[in-house]
Amino acid sequence: MNQLPFSANINNSALASVFNYTSATYKFYWFLGIVEEVEKGKKQIQKQDIFARMLANAWYPIEYYRLSFGSQDKIEELIQDFKTSALIQLSDSKEKIIKKLMLSEQKSSETKLFHLDKNVPHKFLSPWFKGSKKSVYEASKNDFQNAMYRLFKNEISINNNWFDYIQLNAKIIKDFIYWNLALFVQARNPSTPNVLNKLIKPAKRNPLTKQRQQFWNVYLEQKPNTRCIFTNEVLEIDNYHLDHFVPYSFVTHDLIWNLVPINANFNSSKNNKLPLLDKHFQSFYAIQKDAIQLFGKSMPKSFKEEYVFMFPRFMENQNISFDTYKDVIVPLITVAHNNGFEFLE
Repeated sequence: MNQLPFSANINNSALASVFNYTSATYKFYWFLGIVEEVEKGKKQIQKQDIFARMLANAWYPIEYYRLSFGSQDKIEELIQDFKTSALIQLSDSKEKIIKKLMLSEQKSSETKLFHLDKNVPHKFLSPWFKGSKKSVYEASKNDFQNAMYRLFKNEISINNNWFDYIQLNAKIIKDFIYWNLALFVQARNPSTPNVLNKLIKPAKRNPLTKQRQQFWNVYLEQKPNTRCIFTNEVLEIDNYHLDHFVPYSFVTHDLIWNLVPINANFNSSKNNKLPLLDKHFQSFYAIQKDAIQLFGKSMPKSFKEEYVFMFPRFMENQNISFDTYKDVIVPLITVAHNNGFEFLE
């Protein structure tokens, strides 16, 4: 999505080119922060408010999905500093993260937050103004319509025509930002799947009710002595969890070929850690193969299609060899580990 609504009241070509030259995510998250503040009705916006929104919006992609923003981007470094000093939890909402960042009283944290002030606010205006930081600040102060905002030491002032345009088209503008951000991040995470859906914290994870009731409950009823691939304890049909063998936070899907029933207590501590292939893959493959054979041709169509999605020849004999399965899992585990996901101890 890269089409923005035209308006005779703004500089459309400048707006369309704000992301033409980017070497970090700063401009994307700066603009997103501005849009969110304007949505709240603000024309005079404290820079610190936008900087806090920049980190809050980047928090989940970095901390949960382990995306890389590239070597020149310092947002991840800032997030690591604030995670400790501001006591921020992964489960915190965006607004709660913003509040904690704003309430952080450590001088070092405040200084690091304003590290973003060195270049981001004035370089974002490069489609409107050229020159040094000082000259851009001065030019913006004398501009009441052409550019998006005027620059001051601790705040920006949104020009009236831009305020109206952003409020009217906020959703489309945010789509424009996220589309361009996704292209930028995907280029720096070429082997990572589904980057676009990893830029925003989902409101709620989908329940695995269908996978439990129509697949794994059926299997466990027929195979009552099935053991957890991690703890080797016998699984009880009314007390097990479904685990994403390759963590959900990396694959971002619930396809049946990556799910396996495991001990409920162990799953609570496993979180999004990676299984040890030498130790766990053989058991994972064995239970998957056994489930496929148990269902045979009676396997629900939707689950067959999920296997075919990753194993195109599955429908020929409804069988997946050990090596074929491993050839799918190993690269996913390798890339996830390279992205910062930790292995189980």
